[in-house]
Amino acid sequence: MAVAGSSLQANITEIGPLVLPFSEQLLFVLSFVARKLLRGARVKQPYIPDFSRAFEHLCIHAGGRAVIDQLQKKLGLSDEQVEASRMTLHRFGNTSSSSLWYELAYIETKGRMRKGNRVWMIGFGSGFKCNSVVWECIQPAARHTHGPWTTSIHRYPVDIPDVLK
Repeated sequence: MAVAGSSLQANITEIGPLVLPFSEQLLFVLSFVARKLLRGARVKQPYIPDFSRAFEHLCIHAGGRAVIDQLQKKLGLSDEQVEASRMTLHRFGNTSSSSLWYELAYIETKGRMRKGNRVWMIGFGSGFKCNSVVWECIQPAARHTHGPWTTSIHRYPVDIPDVLK
């Protein structure tokens, strides 16, 4: 998880300036400068930008429960923001980076996608590569199309206990 975290940090460093509002970028820079100037003092963790200010939806690689848990924790995401990832892992298991497409279909089938919404897809590959893509919805998908969630979306989300017996 540490290597994956470093990979994600490098990815966020590249994508952040392209997608985050100026206010979030400014808070990040001020935090960075304060940490450098107060290097010897006990300094808080670096400021983690609020990516919900840049994106309405996130599709996080559903490579396992630990991956989703760590990304949720490190990025300060809500349960709703990781719902598509958790439900995809529950229904389809670890399908590697293709899980991102199941997650996007989940969001669309739930009717949550609106024109102008932005989606951040974060995928991990072999050797702990991290890749991102940002999409903007130009037209929501038709509600009654056939897809991977069409026949089961009414049963989701499901409760997933923290500890499995």
